[in-house]
Amino acid sequence: MIHLPVTFHVVPMETSHAEDICQWSYEPPYNIYGWMPWQQMEELGIEFGDARLRSEQYVSVLNDEGDLCGFAQLFPMEGVVRLGIGMRPELCGHGMGQHFVRAIVQAAVLRYPEREVDLEVLTWNQRAIRTYQKSGFTITDTYERMTPTGSKPFYCMVYEK
Repeated sequence: MIHLPVTFHVVPMETSHAEDICQWSYEPPYNIYGWMPWQQMEELGIEFGDARLRSEQYVSVLNDEGDLCGFAQLFPMEGVVRLGIGMRPELCGHGMGQHFVRAIVQAAVLRYPEREVDLEVLTWNQRAIRTYQKSGFTITDTYERMTPTGSKPFYCMVYEK
């Protein structure tokens, strides 16, 4: 188990990290954040299974020992970089989220200094919402969006520099 204080480092996502992430298993209701098997993602060329997309948009989050602790997608949009964030399941709920999210935000701001940083989160995910708020994000909008299980309510949260 990783104990605080911990420093997180954001690095380009390696193929081995992508393979590892595909094996992560979250407890319900967070299991909706799991990925399909690596071989399938690679064959379909989706998300970080696409080598170009992986190198352009995905980063890995490591601790001081070089252990993979999570990942993020830095998705460029017009005037905005939208974050997609995933922490290794066994690290969730242990008070590291704020440090983890801030490392990702810092990487996004370095890569896209002129853009606003935002993210989307399901409205029921109060654990993540609290972490994002402690990390400098504010809820700015609520809307419905399609998911694999139908239309669900989301918050858009914007990072306040």
